[in-house]
Amino acid sequence: MRNLVERRSLLFQLVRRDFDQRFVGSAMGWIWGVIHPLVLLLSWTFVFQICLGQKLPGGGNYPLFLFAGMLPWLLFSETVQRSASSLLDQANLITKTVFPSEIVPVSVFLSALASHLLALALMIAAAVIWLNQISVFLILLPLYIFIIGLLAVGLGWIVASLHVFQRDTAHLLSVVLTFWFWFTPIFITEEQFPKWPAARYALSANPLTYLVRGYRAILIDSSVPRAADLGIAALYGVAIFVAGGLFFRHMKRGFADVL
Repeated sequence: MRNLVERRSLLFQLVRRDFDQRFVGSAMGWIWGVIHPLVLLLSWTFVFQICLGQKLPGGGNYPLFLFAGMLPWLLFSETVQRSASSLLDQANLITKTVFPSEIVPVSVFLSALASHLLALALMIAAAVIWLNQISVFLILLPLYIFIIGLLAVGLGWIVASLHVFQRDTAHLLSVVLTFWFWFTPIFITEEQFPKWPAARYALSANPLTYLVRGYRAILIDSSVPRAADLGIAALYGVAIFVAGGLFFRHMKRGFADVL
């Protein structure tokens, strides 16, 4: 019990330290966590809706469609990308003290979650203003966020431990996430994806497809997400979390020698 309390305290300190390093000292502080997704939303809306004439079937609100799809992706990708170098950033703690290094990617996720919740609040406010609705199914969002956390932390453990031994991991990860991003239905609907078998398979095998679909069902359609989608996403989350944890546990034995 005492060890658990100490780990919780250490995790809280890491999250606060990470958040402070990112925002404290800047003129606008935590507001930058809101500005970043808004700038992405405005720029992507300009390119895809205004320049390329992207429209939704039935004439739906494209900016809100885009924003709802962005939210789970940004939380997931930020956690995984920043986790890659997180162990190197905390090398002094890992090598000099008895330090539970597995909590570092967890702290990255919790720090990213703070910005995610701010952006999510904006999305809910926008739905109230433009769609004149607020979904009763918002109570399901914590479950979706938890599944994103399982996915992101599980992959974060894998890339973080690989990056300790092979410093090209972060660069390779950027390439993988770029492809992953474009095979996630953020800018277009799933029906607008190519009908090629490979493209349809990549879409159906992508766990973010089901998470994006759930976010849009809750935030835009004000409907209950499909149980099958939630189940598939949860299976992905648990499997990757467990695999990542086992992989990290195996690799961490050599961290002190390399760091």
